[in-house]
Amino acid sequence: MHSITHALPGALTELLRHAPLSDGKVTFAWTAAVGAAVGRVTHVKLERDVLIVEAASVEWSREVRRSSGVILHRLQTLLGTDTVRTLEVRT
Repeated sequence: MHSITHALPGALTELLRHAPLSDGKVTFAWTAAVGAAVGRVTHVKLERDVLIVEAASVEWSREVRRSSGVILHRLQTLLGTDTVRTLEVRT
């Protein structure tokens, strides 16, 4: 028997993929991909297929850049590979 946490990533992916693209959906996917701590110190906006990430400090910008490969993969899993192709991190 598996715990519910094993089913949540798949369920979350299915829910997000079928929902219409909106600012709220992108923000929710961002927080799911990076966690609550990073979600609180960043603001995101999708412009075409580029996710603009505004970080609260240089340190948080550096952390997002350092983890950008993993974050991008998670976002593409949640939103689809064509939705977000690159991240642009700003302070």
